Amino acid sequence: MKSLLFSRFLLLLPWVLIVIIVLDIDSSRPPLPALAPRGGGGSGGARPAAGRAPPPRRPEAALPTIYAITPTYSRPVQKAELTRLANTFRQVARLHWILVEDAAARSELVSRFVAGAGLPCTHLHVPTPRRYKRPGLPRATEQRNAGLAWLRQRHQHLPPPQPGVLFFADDDNTYSLELFQEMRTTRKVSVWPVGLVGGRRYERPVVENGKVVGWYTGWRADRPFAIDMAGFAVSLQVILSHPKAVFKRRGSQPGMQESDFLKQITTVEELEPKANNCTKVLVWHTRTEKVNLANEPKYHLDTVSIEV
Repeated sequence: MKSLLFSRFLLLLPWVLIVIIVLDIDSSRPPLPALAPRGGGGSGGARPAAGRAPPPRRPEAALPTIYAITPTYSRPVQKAELTRLANTFRQVARLHWILVEDAAARSELVSRFVAGAGLPCTHLHVPTPRRYKRPGLPRATEQRNAGLAWLRQRHQHLPPPQPGVLFFADDDNTYSLELFQEMRTTRKVSVWPVGLVGGRRYERPVVENGKVVGWYTGWRADRPFAIDMAGFAVSLQVILSHPKAVFKRRGSQPGMQESDFLKQITTVEELEPKANNCTKVLVWHTRTEKVNLANEPKYHLDTVSIEV
């Protein structure tokens, strides 16, 4: 019996010694260093320098809200125009879209579009009186004023307003996302160039020593503010502190709406140049080409009804 136990012990002894040696080696090995997180650009992402904390990001809630007033009217390209605009606005933090139809009632097309737009939006409507629809007269006056009235009424019943910026975003323009970063720091009224307008490749405020001193324009350089509707933004505080500032019908000449409005709230000397002292174009008055519907049947012939 003793010889049997002794033989089994001799068989197990080598394995016990191997286990002890492995454990001893593992315990003497230095610990592995912790892996640093990868940068956003893949395995070669940059790491912050030792002892230097990354710059703090401004919380989205602290950003001034941008209010965009967009007049719109029924036409074959309306949904296409609004879709392009919404695709831009969805990428802008803290933007509230004020969409105003030139109509006696909200249309089904725009109502469905707003419901699926995926961004904060207020849908208004007001018709343009027929006498003001003649060629050569200013357009979208009633719609812009309706947007201004909604904005003022909304903030009447709220605590002191948070910082905000208003601009007029026509639905036939194309906007760079950089423009919204520029306008968000507007203190009173900011200005910048506009591309493809006035019969030129661009128009812009002329800036010297950080101040607007004139206008590079192809049409009526004698205007007090020779600027396109897409070329300026106004602080919310300025809009609220000038409750009577609106776009005028009576006495307003074609192409003078911008000047008539801005004269009520600011002076040329107070304008804040943006876009690298007004040397970068960040918005274009592109305008969708007039569609050719010569082959559209007079009566609906298709078996389904499709919204375009």
